[in-house]
Amino acid sequence: MEKTLRNRLLFVYFFTKVQYKRGMHTSATPFILPKERAIIIIGNYGSGKSEVAVNWTLQMRTQGVDPLSIADLDIVNPYFRCREAVDLLRQKGVNVVAPRGGRFFAELPIILPEVKGLIQNQQGTAIFDVGGEDVGAKVLNSFQGFFQKYELLIVLNASRPFTDSVDNMLKMTRKIEVASGLRITGLIGNTHLMEETTPEVILNGLGLLRRISDETGLPIRFITARAPFYDAVLEQSFGVNVLRLERLLSPPWTPGDVVSAFTSGTGYSQQ
Repeated sequence: MEKTLRNRLLFVYFFTKVQYKRGMHTSATPFILPKERAIIIIGNYGSGKSEVAVNWTLQMRTQGVDPLSIADLDIVNPYFRCREAVDLLRQKGVNVVAPRGGRFFAELPIILPEVKGLIQNQQGTAIFDVGGEDVGAKVLNSFQGFFQKYELLIVLNASRPFTDSVDNMLKMTRKIEVASGLRITGLIGNTHLMEETTPEVILNGLGLLRRISDETGLPIRFITARAPFYDAVLEQSFGVNVLRLERLLSPPWTPGDVVSAFTSGTGYSQQ
């Protein structure tokens, strides 16, 4: 009798556990679609927010989001900005608003007039890649009143010095909200250690992100994982969407580096 009851309890336990994992896993869809027409992506130095912005834009494009635009509003960091992927983005049918010609690598605070038009235009989806921390967020103040419905998503890397704890992350979100005059609506986890990244590093970052979400009430929109770690992270993300990330941006002093680009299917490749 005891053995039968024990076996039944074990069956219920493992069945429930498997069903729970399946349910949570299936809710983590491989494609993350926008919730609003305007999506503002911001983060501190080294968060990888431009890489996230470009990868997400290209994934949206494969899902048929059209028209789709991305605007470079990073006036802080002269490198690793979405404008570095301009050829690839345009090749895939994305409208790119970014400085051209001699102003391409300019460190000057250049705000193109097309940006205002992109904000006011109610057609299609527009992603705005904004510069680091509160300094870069100040540019959003110049568009006060123009953003009616938007997602303002902060990219957090738990391996960076100023976002490596709950307190530091909370300070960063408050600084950005004050500087931008806008409310953050969601969180993106992009925890990594460059070439030393492992699935454990990413999942530890997710744990910290969950605590921030509990503290603030902000939803976790998704986390990221490079292709080699994607499946392992997705299996353990339990309801949190995972964006497959490919390295698309590189500084101008490494022109010979292999840069991945987007292809139909699972990865990116640029000729």
